[in-house]
Amino acid sequence: MTDIKDKTLHLFLDELASKTPTPGGGSAAAFMGAQSAALTSMVCNLTLGKPKYAAVETDMQQLLKQSEVLRQQLTGMIKADVEVFERLMAAYGLPKDSDEQIAARSESIQKQLKEATLVPMACARACASAIKLSRIAAEKGNLGVISDAGVAAMAGYAGLKSAALNVYINAGSLKDKEFAEQALKELEEILKFSSSEAENVYRIVKEKF
Repeated sequence: MTDIKDKTLHLFLDELASKTPTPGGGSAAAFMGAQSAALTSMVCNLTLGKPKYAAVETDMQQLLKQSEVLRQQLTGMIKADVEVFERLMAAYGLPKDSDEQIAARSESIQKQLKEATLVPMACARACASAIKLSRIAAEKGNLGVISDAGVAAMAGYAGLKSAALNVYINAGSLKDKEFAEQALKELEEILKFSSSEAENVYRIVKEKF
């Protein structure tokens, strides 16, 4: 079976639009984040080696390494979201004909719900990192492609907000309230910082036109 990350964009979008629940919003969130990192990499690649930007050559080289690592991480999360959702659905499908089965089913569901919270949390963190990287690209990158740094920030923010929705829906069903509260607290902190950061990048880019 072809790995989801190796499918054509056309096929991926067809699958998003289909009646099957996977890939879904979580995979789309990771894809948005991966696009953010990729756009930052593009700005780096179109800045490196240009005499006009010699002063930021080292910074751009380091930024490119970071954005490429992040792009690979987020690309992997496209598949991770599908897998965790399918495990959760399998848990909901377990038999419940006896007290033992009901208890085992409930335990499995809770275990998978926790995983289904952790996966989009990881995506949210990665998207927040992508926004931070886009700011460096916006501040130091080639002015000829500076708008792409802005798009990187917006894509990262869209991915973050989208991942957050998956955290909310799964954390809300957890019986482990302490775990859920900690996850939501971290998420709110990420959202607060990243909202301001994404808007700052947008402003930085717009002011360079």
